[in-house]
Amino acid sequence: MNNQRYDTISALFEVVSSLERKWSNEWNQINDLGFSKNHILLLDLLAKEGPKRPSVIAERLKITTGGVTVLTTKLLKGGYIQKSQSSKDRRVSQIAITPEGRKVLEESKTQVIALVHSMFGMLTNEEIQTLHHIFEKCLQQSPRKYGRS
Repeated sequence: MNNQRYDTISALFEVVSSLERKWSNEWNQINDLGFSKNHILLLDLLAKEGPKRPSVIAERLKITTGGVTVLTTKLLKGGYIQKSQSSKDRRVSQIAITPEGRKVLEESKTQVIALVHSMFGMLTNEEIQTLHHIFEKCLQQSPRKYGRS
């Protein structure tokens, strides 16, 4: 990799890291429900697509199954989701949203809209489409071992 490309990619990494912190701080400021963005994303996934296995949730949210356990613990205790086990195989479980979870998801929508507007409201429709395409491309990239090409 040539020096100019490395410098540009390093600068991009710094900007993305700063944006990530900024957006996280903004979420924490406007969020009065006490849930992380991932809690809301999990509830939204279950509301839109129905019950899911923890492994599927992990894959869709781009987190580990351990991360799913952390997220679901709070939601289970609050009655926002329920976990059921297969009668055929007790090791297999599914997680579903409850009516209380749907209520919290609905309440979160104004906060999510405010955050999204703060994040992307200054962009044109074309810029939003381009950025979406770039982000999707980055997500599709297979993970590499750092330090190796």
